[in-house]
Amino acid sequence: MKEKKPRKAGIMDILRSRYAQQFIKKYKWSYLAGIAMLIVIDLAQTEVPKIVGNVIDGIGNGTIFESDFASAIIKMAVIAVIVLAGRIAWRYCIFGASRKIERDMRNDLFTHLNSLPISYFHEHNAGEIMAYMTNDIEAVRMTFAVTIMMGLDMITIGVTTLLKMILQIDLRLSIVAVIPMSMVALVSTFVGREMHKRFTKRQEAFAKISDFVQEKLSGMKVIKAFVQEEKEIAAFEAVNTESKTANIRDAKMQAFMFPFMHMIAGCSMAIAIAYGGYITILGRISVGSFSAFVQYLNMLVWPIASIGRIINVVTRGSASLKRVENVLHTQSDIKDVLPAESDEPVTGEIEARNLTFRYPGTNKDVLKDISFHLNEGETLGIVGRTGAGKTTLVNLLLRIYDPDEDMLYVGGREIHTIPLSVLRSSIGYVMQDNFLFSDTIRNNIAFGDRTKSFEEIEHAAKMACVHDNVMDFPDGYDTMVGERGVSLSGGQKQRISIARALILDPKVLILDDALSAVDTDTEEQILENLKRERRNKTNIIIAHRISTLQNADKIIVIDGARIVEEGKHEELVAKGGIYADLYHRQLLEKMKKEEYKL
Repeated sequence: MKEKKPRKAGIMDILRSRYAQQFIKKYKWSYLAGIAMLIVIDLAQTEVPKIVGNVIDGIGNGTIFESDFASAIIKMAVIAVIVLAGRIAWRYCIFGASRKIERDMRNDLFTHLNSLPISYFHEHNAGEIMAYMTNDIEAVRMTFAVTIMMGLDMITIGVTTLLKMILQIDLRLSIVAVIPMSMVALVSTFVGREMHKRFTKRQEAFAKISDFVQEKLSGMKVIKAFVQEEKEIAAFEAVNTESKTANIRDAKMQAFMFPFMHMIAGCSMAIAIAYGGYITILGRISVGSFSAFVQYLNMLVWPIASIGRIINVVTRGSASLKRVENVLHTQSDIKDVLPAESDEPVTGEIEARNLTFRYPGTNKDVLKDISFHLNEGETLGIVGRTGAGKTTLVNLLLRIYDPDEDMLYVGGREIHTIPLSVLRSSIGYVMQDNFLFSDTIRNNIAFGDRTKSFEEIEHAAKMACVHDNVMDFPDGYDTMVGERGVSLSGGQKQRISIARALILDPKVLILDDALSAVDTDTEEQILENLKRERRNKTNIIIAHRISTLQNADKIIVIDGARIVEEGKHEELVAKGGIYADLYHRQLLEKMKKEEYKL
């Protein structure tokens, strides 16, 4: 898996990003309509000060009549209606488009996450990924909405107002009043970079606290069982304090920026009143023009203050977009072939040819020179000590991790020539950690194919010997199992997982220590059901209990990354090796238990 390093951050990166541009192009008509309406209402608003100034001059000169008052009131009422309707319309267009972009980005991110290998999720915790899906995408959405709105508002109102101040009132007064605003550009350069750093730290702290809470809630039983509540509370307080510190540092910068912008506006207003009042007394401009100038200057307060808000929003959006793009640019090391090139279903024949594998970044072979051949319809048993590489072997068969070429063959085809969707849909996998979704038992069993009928679901449950347990629940197959199947016992979760694989009737069924939590009688019944129902289909069973494997057509014993023994049950027992040792020890344990019962 190759991760693309994020580019150096810049406050306008979000506007130059190709990923961002594709959304702007997609929703350009919504944005153009919203922008057009925003410009119209901004231009309309700048007419109000001049209308008021003319009325004041008319009163002072005694040249205004009743009809002029009525005309001024009608003009301002029309402008008010235009502004009201325009604000509703542009919000619908621009904010609506930004919400659609938010939806599209979440879909893109979730879709891409599904394409990444398991190793990615080992390197990136759930809290970090949740931060991408929530806070980061929300920050990008705010940029697509608030930045466009406020930026356009700032430009339209700012430029139009300045032009009216200069051309219609007084050039020197306009220059004197606007000079303090030049400080904004100087401060903004520093603030933008610092905001980016602080917001990135804040997001990282959010990811850390999210992951901490998610992990501890999932392991609440363990925490209670070992009476570790106080220690975990203290640990959470430390993580929470780190998050608080990052948020306060971010808030301090915001707390500086917005008052600073208002201070600039206040300075401009003070200068304008002092100098403007002076030249009004001298008669260089009229009282009405001075009044209009003050109103125009008040209108400039919003564009000035919005500079700080724009810097804040764009900076956050830029940092968040880079985090999201970094995920989207991450490419899986497991290369797929197009289904159209080779979408024929595979058979259950499996062959390993000197299969050797080590995990990326390590120098130790997990598997070394593993070779075996399994004909379609046969059952392979795999046994070995913990950490011997048994699960790694089946993960390679599913290409969860990628083997080297010419080492694994399925259905007579080199595994890399088979599309992942074809390969994995041909294999039913029951993992060691029986993960169930927070859904009904019915939906968990039918997870691989939602079109299955209730009769097929029930039949799969009966094969897995869990039907009677399900019927004991008040809601039967509509029972909610809770997060990760928390409301079920370990044996029930295992058997529901087995039913989930069996309902697909796969060419190859893999049981990875999937019967460890069930009693021997239930285990025997499940194995008998598999033998009857899966005749002529391939099975791979990994187990520590010899009773689970003894009827397999072939058994391999893995130790020290290699196959050290292989054969049938009777042959391996007769050899007197590792397998025989395990068998005799388990047989002795069984006899002791039976004596204890007597």
